[in-house]
Amino acid sequence: MSQQSSPTVTRPDDEQAAFTPPTHREIVTILGGLMIGMFLAALDQTIVATSIRTIGDDLNGLSLQAWVTTAYLLTATISTPLYGKLSDVYGRKPFYMLAISLFVVGSLLSGTADSMYQLAVYRGIQGLGAGGLMALAITILGDLVAPRERARYQAYFLAVFGTSSVLGPVIGGFFAGADTILGITGWRWVFLINVPIGIVAIIVIARVLHLPPLRKVEHRIDWPGALALVVALVPLLVVAEQGRLWGWTSTRSISCYAIGVLGVALFLLAERYAKADAILPLYLFRNRTFSVGAGANTIIGLGMFGGLATLPLYLQIVKGQTPTQAGLTLIPFTVGIMSGSVIAGQTTSRTGRYKVFPVAGTTLMAVGALLFAQLGTDSSFASIFGISILFGLGLGFTMQPLVLAVQNAVPVRDMGVATSSSLFFRQMGGTLGTAVFLSILFSTVGDNIQRAFQRLAQTPEFQAAVADPAVQADPANAPVLNMLHGTGGSVPSLDDSSFINNLDPRLARPFLDGFSDSVDLVLLIAACVMAVGVVLTFLLPELPLRNVSGIQGRMQQDSADAAAKDAPEAPDAATVAVTAVGGVAAVNADQDAVARSEQSVQDPTG
Repeated sequence: MSQQSSPTVTRPDDEQAAFTPPTHREIVTILGGLMIGMFLAALDQTIVATSIRTIGDDLNGLSLQAWVTTAYLLTATISTPLYGKLSDVYGRKPFYMLAISLFVVGSLLSGTADSMYQLAVYRGIQGLGAGGLMALAITILGDLVAPRERARYQAYFLAVFGTSSVLGPVIGGFFAGADTILGITGWRWVFLINVPIGIVAIIVIARVLHLPPLRKVEHRIDWPGALALVVALVPLLVVAEQGRLWGWTSTRSISCYAIGVLGVALFLLAERYAKADAILPLYLFRNRTFSVGAGANTIIGLGMFGGLATLPLYLQIVKGQTPTQAGLTLIPFTVGIMSGSVIAGQTTSRTGRYKVFPVAGTTLMAVGALLFAQLGTDSSFASIFGISILFGLGLGFTMQPLVLAVQNAVPVRDMGVATSSSLFFRQMGGTLGTAVFLSILFSTVGDNIQRAFQRLAQTPEFQAAVADPAVQADPANAPVLNMLHGTGGSVPSLDDSSFINNLDPRLARPFLDGFSDSVDLVLLIAACVMAVGVVLTFLLPELPLRNVSGIQGRMQQDSADAAAKDAPEAPDAATVAVTAVGGVAAVNADQDAVARSEQSVQDPTG
C-alpha cells in the first residue's frame, strides 16, 4: 500500500521545496496583468451607462436599453460563484484566461451589434467573462501573498476601481458624442476599446503568472446547484431591473418572485446534498467570519451602489451637468477611495489588525450618506466634494479588509469560492439597492414636484416668469405653461428629463427642488441601511492573519493529507497517526489560533 501511494506522498513535498514565493517586484508585475483584467470589468460598468441613450437611439430600441443592462448583470452575477468553485478545483490561471477571453469576444461582438436584441445577447457573453475578472484577480493575489502582506497590495485593486469610476463617464461621453472614429460609429468604440486592452491582459498574464501545480482534488461538478442558481437569480434580477416599469405587484413581478423563491429553495437543497462539492458550500456559513462578512457585503452593496446610483442623476438633473462633467465632479470620491485603501492596506500590513477599518469605514459611509441627504438645489460644489471624499474614504476602509477577513478565516482550499462569494453578495446587494432606491426615487418625485409647484407658484419670481411674453413665446416652456393653465394635464413625464434643461430657470425650479427632495429621501434611507452595516462589522471576528500564502497553505495541507493517507495499516498505527498529527501541527504552528477558532469548518461534510 505504501509503495502504491508513494508518488502522492512525495509530490506535494517536492512542489513545496521547488516553489519560491514571488518577490515584491514579481508580485507588482503580476498585479499589472491582474489589474488590466479588473480595469476591463470596472470600466465597462460606467462607460456603457454613459452612452446607453445614444446606443439605444442609433439602434432604434431605446425602450429596450434595460434588457442590455440586465443581460450583462445576470450572466456576471451567476458566473461569479462558478469561477470561484471551479478555480479551487482546477486552478486559477486557466479560468482567469477564459474570463478575459470571453469578455473580449463579447466586447467585439457588442461592437458589431445591429439591434438591441443582438446587443443584449452579446452583453450576456461579456458578463460571462466579467464574473471571473474581479473575483479571480483577488483570489490569485491571495494565492501568492500571505494575508498580512496582502492588504497593502489590495489597495492597487481599489485604485483601479476608483479610476474607472471617473474615466468611464468621460470616455463614454467622448465616444457617444463622436459621429465616427476611424470610420466606425463612435458609440461602438465603447465596446471595441476593450479588445486591445484585453489582448494585452491575456499576453501579460500568460507570460508572468506562473502558479505551481497543486495536487488535484477529485470533485464532481455541482450541476444541479448551478441550474438551481440560474432558476433562483434570473427571475429575481429581472424583476429587480424591470419591476419599476412592470409594477411591483403586477402579474409578471409576482411570477418572478414565486419562481425565484422556488429556485432559492432548490439551490439550498442541492447545496446541502452536494456538501463539499457545492458551488457555495453551506458549511462555510458555520464560519462566523464568512457569515457576518456575507451580510456586511450585502448591506454595503445596498447602501453604496443603491445610494450612489442617485448621485449622478442629482448632478445631471439638478445641477445641469453633462455625464462627462458629472464624472469629473466625482473625482474627490475616487481620491477618498484611494486614500482609504492605502491607509487600510499599509496599517494592516504593519500591525496585523484589520477590524477597525470596516467599522470605521461603514461609519464614515453612513455619515456621508446622511450629509448627502442634506443636499439641495443650491448646494455648493465644495460641499459635494467634501462629502464625496468622506464617503470614498469609508469605502476605501471597508471593501478590501472585508474580503481579506473572509480569505483569512476559511480553509485555504475554499479561498476561491469564499472570495467569489463575498463579491457575489456585494453585487446582489448592489443590484437590489439600485432597483429599490431608483424605484423610491421615481415613485416620489412626481408628488415632490407638485408640492414644489404649490410652494413656488405664488412667489413673485414665478409669477413674473409666467407673465413674461418671452417665456410664453418659447416653445420649450410649453409643457409647464400648459400644465399651469390647465390645458396640458399633470406634471410632464420624467422618462425624458432633458426638457428641464431647456425651461426658463424660474419655471424649472420646482422640478429641481422636487427631484432634489426625492434624492435626499433615497440617501437618508441609504444612511439607515449603512447603520446596519456598522452593527454587522462590529460583530466581525478579528482572527490573527496567516503568515503563509494560499499556495503555501495548500501545499502544507496536501502534504498533511498525503502523509495521513499513506499511514501503514500496522499494529503501531496509533503511533503513526499521532506522529502525523504532530507534524501537521508543527507545519501550521503560526496558524494555531485560526485553526482552533475555525475548527468547525475544517470538516466539509459536517
